[in-house]
Amino acid sequence: MIDDLPGRYHEYLERFARSVGACEVGGFAKYDGKLIKKLAFEEFTPAYLEYTDMAEQYEASLERGDTINDIVLRLLRDQAASLVLDPPSGAAPT
Repeated sequence: MIDDLPGRYHEYLERFARSVGACEVGGFAKYDGKLIKKLAFEEFTPAYLEYTDMAEQYEASLERGDTINDIVLRLLRDQAASLVLDPPSGAAPT
């Protein structure tokens, strides 16, 4: 569990403003070629927790040498984009 979700949300809002620009909460904008919604805190929290869990599982899979399915990579990239994050190293499109 993440200790400081309000702080993480504040970081998300700063990333959103810096990388996407002005947009109201609930509004849509383009980021990294994807249409994303600016999330309210109540929407951000489960999305962020899901993303961090997915990213941790991805990193553990890489350490084990598992083969990563393209669908999993697409889901990870989409989730990262929705949070205005760069996907984990190795998951970024080439």
